[in-house]
Amino acid sequence: MKKYPIAYVIKKKILIIFGMLLPGSAAWAQGSVTLYGRVDAGLVFTNKSFNETTGQSAGKQVELVNSGSQPSVFGLRGQEDLGGGLKANFKLESGISLANGGFDNTDGNFFGRQAWVGLSSNNLGEVRVGLQLSPFELALYDSDPRSFDQFASAINIYSNNTFSGAFVSNAVSYTSPKIAGLTASVIYSLGGVPGNFAAGRQYSASLRYDYGGLTVNAAIDDVSQSSDAVVNNTFFDTPFEGRTVGVGYRFANVNVKASFTNYKAPRQDIDGTTSGGDNNVWNIGFDYHVSPTIDINPGIWIIRDPHDSGNHALMAALGATYSLARTTSLYAEVGIANNHGKEVIGLERDGAQEGVEGNTLGATIGITHTF
Repeated sequence: MKKYPIAYVIKKKILIIFGMLLPGSAAWAQGSVTLYGRVDAGLVFTNKSFNETTGQSAGKQVELVNSGSQPSVFGLRGQEDLGGGLKANFKLESGISLANGGFDNTDGNFFGRQAWVGLSSNNLGEVRVGLQLSPFELALYDSDPRSFDQFASAINIYSNNTFSGAFVSNAVSYTSPKIAGLTASVIYSLGGVPGNFAAGRQYSASLRYDYGGLTVNAAIDDVSQSSDAVVNNTFFDTPFEGRTVGVGYRFANVNVKASFTNYKAPRQDIDGTTSGGDNNVWNIGFDYHVSPTIDINPGIWIIRDPHDSGNHALMAALGATYSLARTTSLYAEVGIANNHGKEVIGLERDGAQEGVEGNTLGATIGITHTF
């Protein structure tokens, strides 16, 4: 009896289900619905670990982590040509944990990363409705020399300050077509609180310019209305304001990137009190494809509180990836986080998100497979 790869079997079953749910359109579903995903797991070592009760080091740490380098996800995406250059699109995406089989890197729901439907046109742009990633987060990703690596990259700084605005629910977005190298995006989230239109409201916008190997982008994010008690119950709904500007230049096999970002979000101190958090972050690094199978990407981040010079931190990392095949890679990374004052930057978003005062050294090795 012929055996098929597990991804092939899952995909066929999902397509059959879609065909049953959409009478008369099974052929469309088979032609345009795609199952995709990525699984990533690694081992992380740090010479110090963060004790949430004392704020001091709990000693060395060796941990198996989900998403050692990139988030483990799976999802469905589809498209239908409506004619006249108009297309209907959708995406459903969930984050998963290889450590325990549960959810991870989501807002806590089954499809807690993306769940939207939209219309797109090459001449008019695209409109989406549903749970989406914000233009601010996408701009941070574009400016990150380490491509949101879960070990010591821009995503660590973002999640350490706040994770509000990452997964935007109840949202309507518009992305323009590229005109003279410019692309604009805007998203608006309705709070969904009866009787209070402002509560939970969020908006974000970005502007990107591409010319040859040059890319310049800027973005804002405002989640300040999430201070309302009705919605301020999770890590994703804390008040937050963000501003970022980044530049990148690609030549040959090297892509150099630099950025400046400001985060304004409440800071939860060790004694349980909340103080105003304000961090300026400068970053520079590059991504270099040494060969078709080897990639290296170093980066350095300098974090400072503009209102208190005693609060400052530095994070730096060097990663290397070796491609065993088109869909499978091994990675190894080393990094350092140096904290002073109230800064608690950590090295690994899944396993060591917060760090202690002074130097924390760390390393990770792991494997990533995409399908």
